Amino acid sequence: MAFNPKNKFSNFFLLIASFVIVSLILWNTNSFFKKFKEEERYKMEIWATAQSELLQSSEDRDLGNLHVKIFQNNTSTPMILVNRDGSVKTNNMPVEMESDSLGIQQKIAKFKSENNPIAITYDGETLATLYYGNSEVLNKLKYYPIALLLIILLFGAVIFFFFKTNKASEQNKLWAGMAKETAHQISTPLTSLLGWNELLKNENLNSAITEEIEKDIDRLQTITERFSNIGSLPKLELLDIVEETKKAFEYLQMRSSRLIRYTFNSRVESLPIMLNSALYNWTIENLVKNGIDAMKGKGSISLEIIPDGKYVNILISDTGQGIPKSSFQTIFEPGVTTKKRGWGLGLSLVKRIVEEYHKGKIKVLTSSKQGTVMQISLLINS
Repeated sequence: MAFNPKNKFSNFFLLIASFVIVSLILWNTNSFFKKFKEEERYKMEIWATAQSELLQSSEDRDLGNLHVKIFQNNTSTPMILVNRDGSVKTNNMPVEMESDSLGIQQKIAKFKSENNPIAITYDGETLATLYYGNSEVLNKLKYYPIALLLIILLFGAVIFFFFKTNKASEQNKLWAGMAKETAHQISTPLTSLLGWNELLKNENLNSAITEEIEKDIDRLQTITERFSNIGSLPKLELLDIVEETKKAFEYLQMRSSRLIRYTFNSRVESLPIMLNSALYNWTIENLVKNGIDAMKGKGSISLEIIPDGKYVNILISDTGQGIPKSSFQTIFEPGVTTKKRGWGLGLSLVKRIVEEYHKGKIKVLTSSKQGTVMQISLLINS
C-alpha cells in the first residue's frame, strides 16, 4: 500500500484537534464548577451572618425582611447547624434526621469533606458551627465531565468501528475483484490448452502424456472455479463430505514428498451435507499445505472425520513446530503469516469459506511443539 503523507497529517491534525476540544470542554466545566462552588460558599456565609444576628438579638428586636428572605430563599443546600450548647438544627434535610444522632454525625463528616465548616461568631465568641453539603445541582455538575467523556468515547468508538467496517468492506471488494480478474485471465490460455490437448490426442502420441496434461487442465479449471466463487455467494450442493474430503486429501498425497506420511480415517462411510466442492477442497488443501510447511516437508499428516451431534468435525493434524497460544485467533486475520515469503491470505480465505459460505466454524483445537490440530465444524443437514 502506498504511503500517503497527506492522510497521515490529516489524521494527526484531527487527533490533536479532538484532544484540544475535549481539554477545553473539561477545563471550562471545571472552572464553572469552581465558580459555582464559590458562589454557594458566599451564599452560605451570608446565611451564617444572618443567623449570627438572629442568635445574638433580643426577642423584641425587629430584624426586618432581609433576614427572612435570606432564610427563605435557601432551599437547595443541605445544612446542619450545631449550637454551642450541642443542640442541632437541620435545613433542607428530612425532619426525622434531627433525632438521629448517628446519622447527624455521619452527615457532618460528609459535609466537612465537601466544604469547610463556617463558624458563627459574635465578639470573638463562637455561637454555632454551620456544616453544609453540596446542593443537588452542584452534585450533578460534578459528574458532568465524566458523562461528557463517556459520550465522547462512545462517539469515538462508533466512528472507529464505522471506518474499520468500511475499510474491511473495501478490502473485501478489492480481493473479490482481483480473484475474479485472475479467473478471467486464466480462462483464456486454459481454453487454448484444451484445444491443443485434443490435437495431441489425434496425433496418436503416448496416451499417458495426454492423460497427465488433461489432469493438469482439470486442475486449472478447478482453480479458476475457486477464484470465480470468491466475493460472490457460492452454490451449495448436497455432497458426501467423506468422499469430497478424501478426494482433496489424496490429490495432495499423490503429489507430495515420500518423506510425508498421510493417514486418513473417517468414523462414517458416508455423510451428505451442503457443500461447495471447489471451495471446500481448497480449504482442505490449504490446511494440509500449511501443515506440510510447518513440518518443513518431513513428518506426518492425518485427517479424521468425526460426527458430533448436529455437526461433523474434520480434524487436520500435523507434527510441525506448533502455533503459539497467543496467535490462535490472529492467524486467521488477513496479512498474518509465520512464513518468510507468505502473504497471510491462506487461513483468512479458509475462515471465510468455512464461516461465511458454509456457516461452519474453524479453530486451532490444540497446538504444541509436537504438532497442531485444526478443526473444521460443519452443520449436518437434518
